[in-house]
Amino acid sequence: MDVDHELLLPGTSRLVEDRDQRESSHLITHDEIVLSPQPTNSVNDPLLWSLPRKYWHVTLLCFITGLTAATANDAGSAQDGENTELGLSYDSMNTGAGVLFIGIGYWTLLISPAAWLYGRRITYLICLLLGLVGAIWMARVQTTEDSIWNQLFVGASEACAEANVQLSLSDLFFQHQRGTVIGIYVLATSIGTYLGPLIAGYIADSNMGWRWIGWWSVIISGATIVVCYFTLEETVFDRSAYNSVVLDGSSAAQGELPDEKKAMESSDDKRLNPTSLASATSASEMPAAGSMPSATVPKTYAQRIALITPTPNLIGMGCKQYLARLFHTLRVFSFPAVIYSGLQWGAQDAWLTFYLTVEEDTWIGPPWNYSDVGSGLMNVPCLIGALVGCFWGGVLSDHFVLWRAKRNRGIREAEHRLWMMYPVALLSPAGMFLFGVGTQRGWPWPAPYVGLGLIGFGWGCAGDLSMAYLMDAYPDMVLEGMVGVSVLNNTLSCIFTFTASLWLDAQGPQNTFVAIGVLNFVFVMLTVPMMIWGKACRAWTKDRYWNFVRIRDAL
Repeated sequence: MDVDHELLLPGTSRLVEDRDQRESSHLITHDEIVLSPQPTNSVNDPLLWSLPRKYWHVTLLCFITGLTAATANDAGSAQDGENTELGLSYDSMNTGAGVLFIGIGYWTLLISPAAWLYGRRITYLICLLLGLVGAIWMARVQTTEDSIWNQLFVGASEACAEANVQLSLSDLFFQHQRGTVIGIYVLATSIGTYLGPLIAGYIADSNMGWRWIGWWSVIISGATIVVCYFTLEETVFDRSAYNSVVLDGSSAAQGELPDEKKAMESSDDKRLNPTSLASATSASEMPAAGSMPSATVPKTYAQRIALITPTPNLIGMGCKQYLARLFHTLRVFSFPAVIYSGLQWGAQDAWLTFYLTVEEDTWIGPPWNYSDVGSGLMNVPCLIGALVGCFWGGVLSDHFVLWRAKRNRGIREAEHRLWMMYPVALLSPAGMFLFGVGTQRGWPWPAPYVGLGLIGFGWGCAGDLSMAYLMDAYPDMVLEGMVGVSVLNNTLSCIFTFTASLWLDAQGPQNTFVAIGVLNFVFVMLTVPMMIWGKACRAWTKDRYWNFVRIRDAL
């Protein structure tokens, strides 16, 4: 297959150009790296935002991600108080956990068209408001029904962090940076997931009592809504309305998150602000006057924080378009990369249920006799492992993909990133064996804690790499792809929520963790067929993918 034909495949693109190629290429590069997507000549292009502006936006997105992950995992710390004070059964609270996963996965699907039709901001604010409602309900819980159904709202709040955050990050960063930014996203998820129960345990064991787990969520969620309303900018940008910049014989560089206001030039590498880009583009390359928005007039503050930024083709309130896009999104389940990524991330979430259950149920008894706070502290080694995993699957995977592309005539294949998955196949199951056997036999804490660290490494790596792979494979289908991942992920988690306790009671920690360690190995090793046939799958789905994008954008 020749290079030109290869580049027509989604997930296959030119990442590196040598000096001779750059002299004759129309592509914008930074050093030797081809920028994808290509930045426009508009001052409003999120790819051209200044460093402080980008970093603040990423900080807010990561805080939303961590907050919603924490609130989704803090209910377990209130279970003892609910059982003692209200007589609620642990089985009913376990049912609430299943409802939580339904809320996360299927609200992610239901709200997904809003990000295209009404802008990104409105989806975050709606989800945060739903989380506020769920937190108030949790703080005022009185009955079994209360303990179950408040989790539906808490789960819905996390939906914005399941797909919309990845979409917003892809608005801000180039494709060669996405492993790193998805790593930061997974790290934020890890911080919320692992530290949420720890903080909630401290609150439950303090003089405040377990109801203040909900009230603190209310306070923090309310403050977050206010901050996001006034400072979380809209990142939706109609890239097709602007010309990509074409510079004869040279290249405009954007990478490294440049400051728009600086203009630095050299013979091989130019950093140009939007005005310079516009002036460098010849008149013959520019559309007719009035055919596109102004490239040099920045949006006002009111426009940047508008509650709704409607898509240009919105018809009325967009109700029919909303339903059409919703049903159109279901087509993502026909893409093998979506199934693969959903299984990888879903498996890690499923195993989370098992070791959190063991920490809360087994380690509070002899020989360890941990308190709620002590069992919560067991998440610290998981978090440390996740931090290492996010670095491996994020920053290092981006460097690895660049290295592989240089050895492949400058061409990046989506499957290049999957080489980084293989350590997960060994280390994560080994961690499960250590933790399960150590728990069953009452080992001192060091060995089981090492096991938890290895499990955390798998959590950080598998989610980061599988989602980055999906974004590499189908770069114009980020939101819908992540919706598919969320539905699969949370459906698996819901199933295992109802089976984890039964399995542990029937077989004990040792046999259960050996079994799920083997399952974990099998799930991760699905990477092998994806590396062998992944490119063939992308070729097979090429027309389906482009039709998907074309139909979606026309709705």
